[in-house]
Amino acid sequence: MLCQTIKVGTECFFMGKQGCSFNGGICYPVVESCQGCGKAMTLSQGTYCQSCPEPQIKWKNGSCNLATHIKSGTEKVVKLNPLKASKRSRR
Repeated sequence: MLCQTIKVGTECFFMGKQGCSFNGGICYPVVESCQGCGKAMTLSQGTYCQSCPEPQIKWKNGSCNLATHIKSGTEKVVKLNPLKASKRSRR
């Protein structure tokens, strides 16, 4: 349903027939760590997250799993055996 409280006119999954069903009935502004995220939208009242109504909770135990501006550090490091590498280079 469309939000009727803070993010007026945007799609919100917490909005119901009785109003906002989120804790407190409102969305909370983004925290400093969210600056630069693609999901942060600027409105006349401030900057709010499109995916999470309370961004502070997402950053409580580390980085937010919805953040688009953070790169994951899961790069594979391939370790080569020097003996096998030298044999491959002779071919």
